[in-house]
Amino acid sequence: MKSILSLIPVLFLMSCGTDPGYTSFDDGQDTSVLNLPEQPYNYSNIQLPAYFNTNDGGLLPSAVTGIDNTPQDNPITDDGATLGRVLFYDRNLSLNRSTACASCHRPEAAFADSSPFSSGLYGGKTKRNSISLINSRFYKRGRFFYDERASSLEAQVLMPMLDHTEMDMTADLVLQRVREQDYYADLFVKAFGSGTVSSERIASALSQFIRSIVSFKSKYDEGRAQVSRMVDPFPNFSVQENRGKELFLKSYADGGVSCYACHTTEGFVAPPMGMGNNGLDALSVNDLGAYSFYGNESLKGAFKIPTLRNIVHSAPYMHDGRFRTLRQVIEFYNNGVQPHPNLSPLLKGVDGLPRKLNLSENDIQALIAFLYTLNDTSLQSDPRWLDPFINQHL
Repeated sequence: MKSILSLIPVLFLMSCGTDPGYTSFDDGQDTSVLNLPEQPYNYSNIQLPAYFNTNDGGLLPSAVTGIDNTPQDNPITDDGATLGRVLFYDRNLSLNRSTACASCHRPEAAFADSSPFSSGLYGGKTKRNSISLINSRFYKRGRFFYDERASSLEAQVLMPMLDHTEMDMTADLVLQRVREQDYYADLFVKAFGSGTVSSERIASALSQFIRSIVSFKSKYDEGRAQVSRMVDPFPNFSVQENRGKELFLKSYADGGVSCYACHTTEGFVAPPMGMGNNGLDALSVNDLGAYSFYGNESLKGAFKIPTLRNIVHSAPYMHDGRFRTLRQVIEFYNNGVQPHPNLSPLLKGVDGLPRKLNLSENDIQALIAFLYTLNDTSLQSDPRWLDPFINQHL
């Protein structure tokens, strides 16, 4: 059965007729057809709201200034991101042509996956839950995967293709598959000035596309644009939503629950420290987290902190997908944090033990209501980030 996502371009063409601004290509993927605009979409000049670029005077920074991990030698371009979009959705880049990057990072799931562990091309499961790709460019440390084993986004994007469980390709076979598809020659010329296909160019284009996925069109943003500071009551929020925002932003000492300390700036991304142990378990046994890569005892059970943008769509939560709902997440932080030896200081009380938040039912509901205001439906409907292939079965 065709997925709703893959039918969006078809329904558009059926309702409006063939768009003269689109060019179709036979891509060899069953009956799939590639549809791209004659002129590329705008990826390189996405205008962020002014409050994204100016700190509002709070104790913690609110602006994303200085945390963009885009390297100087790989800026986002319209043609580069267009090529990256095609690569991201192309199932030819898995050994049996069944799986694409988008199979585990779907727009309707906040560019994450709705399963605790994603299924690879043979049905095998990934080791961890697929992390959301939204606001990837604002992860200051610039490292990727939950354990940060990829030194950059450019390094990360090729690794799933070469993973036996996920896509089971070799570097040479990836290049061969790309060269076999007629539509790539022109896309590489436009993106890089020549049709030469290389791993470096594939990584660059995919990274440009992923870094372009930025969220700033939520109910939260509508309210934020009307006030001077994040802590100010938003005129478009209900009393409950403003209460949830207050709890989220304020420190524990000021009557809040300090969520913002780990999901900071207007991007709601990790602070410069990047990783932390949030006390999911008293001891790390099944998954050692960043310790597996760094070998540092203090990083046992530490994982990369994801963005909260579109959090309502990225369930299940945590690196192992153990929580199915936002309520379960909040109830965990309320009274379920375990005394792991490496527990983040932000989650400890003055006695050194996991802090009990003692939230009332009303405050739990308020926090959930606020998190819902971070939902940005444009990322699920804007064609810039949707599947360019028609009749796919991702």
